[in-house]
Amino acid sequence: MRDSLFLIELGGVVLLLAILSRIALRFGFSPIPLYLLAGLAFGQGGVVPLVTADEFIAAGAEIGLILLLFSLGLEYSARELVDALRSNAFAGGVDLLANFVPGFAAGVLLGWGVVPAVFLGGITYISSSGVIARTLDDLGWMGNRETPIVLAILVMEDLVMAGFLPLVTLLQVGGGATKVVLSVGVAALLVVVVLAVAARYGPDISRAVFSRSDEALLFGILAVLLLTAGATEALNISAAVGAFLAGIAFSGPAADRARSLLVPLRSVFAGTFFLFFGFQVDPGTIPEALPAAAALALVGGLTKVFTGWLAARRAGIGPRGRIRAAVGLIARGEFSIVIAGIALASGAEPDLGPLAAVYVLLLAIAGPVLARVVDRRVVSGPTRAAAIGRG
Repeated sequence: MRDSLFLIELGGVVLLLAILSRIALRFGFSPIPLYLLAGLAFGQGGVVPLVTADEFIAAGAEIGLILLLFSLGLEYSARELVDALRSNAFAGGVDLLANFVPGFAAGVLLGWGVVPAVFLGGITYISSSGVIARTLDDLGWMGNRETPIVLAILVMEDLVMAGFLPLVTLLQVGGGATKVVLSVGVAALLVVVVLAVAARYGPDISRAVFSRSDEALLFGILAVLLLTAGATEALNISAAVGAFLAGIAFSGPAADRARSLLVPLRSVFAGTFFLFFGFQVDPGTIPEALPAAAALALVGGLTKVFTGWLAARRAGIGPRGRIRAAVGLIARGEFSIVIAGIALASGAEPDLGPLAAVYVLLLAIAGPVLARVVDRRVVSGPTRAAAIGRG
């Protein structure tokens, strides 16, 4: 009886994710907010709490997190990350200060400790690469002059995350100053070593894993991914960082095939990850978190607008392009939830979960909506092609 109930619950969850994905596709926005809302409905304190499939979904969520970060790493080579760091240091620095500081300050004002405040700073800092890339593609902005600036800022944020995640993981473990400094040094050394190895031996690694058989290639990729994630976890560094670094190490045909093979798998488990995050948040705590989350979302939207506008202006982009870059960075999504999920798992601050959930819900919706408004109002009608040409 228990086995049948488990299968029925799991089947219901998968069906729900399929329906929500179709709804999001129909209306042209990211399904992340819908997955979060579903998690709130079926988690602790929800309308219909799951009782038998929750452990399986928790394991699926962990795999989803690893696949998300691995897929992100596949998008960049070590050389591209180094070049992005060199050429976009100013825009990346402005982005970090303008968007991390408000979240950290809010955590301090709410009376949280330093570590939860650092987590909240990370949540407010990083934009959603997935939501933004989809929005740019849907609106036909990929060929615009400002789009490389937006993408460069996203790359910088991803690179910062490679250092941020191990840092907060170590901070929450605690210990003396010497232990923390030593652990941070080990984490930084690991990142540098992996980037250097990927730059030098990435093609060799890819050739060793590559196979004409999809089955053999997929098993090989998953083996490298899970072993790397597990090894970094054993060093008290987030498995997500290991997955990101493993993705960077792949290049050439192996990386190209990995993207196509992993997209369906990543989508399924990533949906499970966002759903499980919602499970961990008690819906009864949402009303209390709403005022602070709404205020923080307003500030977070404005700071991203400032970041995009300034970066585009510094690159010599015209007024229309600056506006598009400004609204293009607003959306928060998957990686804000990744950070919040790590914080919740560590028990850093109970109020962080509902605050992060509402914050991401607001900005994951507001970002694409504002981009569409700008697309209609700023670049519309017969002037559209000319406006894109002028930037």
